[in-house]
Amino acid sequence: MGIDLPSKDMSLIEGREVPEEEAMQKIAEKLLGAKNPVFFPGPQILWTWKEGVEEKAALIKQMADAVGAKIIPMPDYRPKYPKINPAIEINPNHPNLTIWHNKIDVCVFVGVHCHYANVALKIIRGGSNCYTIALCGVAGHEDAMITLREAGVPSYKRLLEIIKEKKGVSK
Repeated sequence: MGIDLPSKDMSLIEGREVPEEEAMQKIAEKLLGAKNPVFFPGPQILWTWKEGVEEKAALIKQMADAVGAKIIPMPDYRPKYPKINPAIEINPNHPNLTIWHNKIDVCVFVGVHCHYANVALKIIRGGSNCYTIALCGVAGHEDAMITLREAGVPSYKRLLEIIKEKKGVSK
């Protein structure tokens, strides 16, 4: 019962399994059509602890710039009680506060460990109307409205290319 994770080389759009290219097209449309898109990079992007992370971070920054998105990091998973500053960070234990405070209509999770992304995506879907996108390096996230699985540098490059094509910007 419920939504299965996407098969290899596939993605999910609103619970339907689709080819990755179709999901990337939809991600680009959602980001370009958003009033206030935001990328939420997690620890797997924020610290270059293994090869390739620096290139991923640069591509994420380019994507955010191309769609006019803010970047709000999720640097630390420990709860911050009694208060966080939702203007400068997202707390994975209460992501809806950051969504509400910043009036975010489309968000992209990238580089967030799966167990934290899963919980945060459930909270966001249950407590806001924010459209959630997860660029997952592993199996994808069924609680995101759109998810790519095994997303890495090639996926990020292709997504950036699609965004630029849809904007009418030359490579």
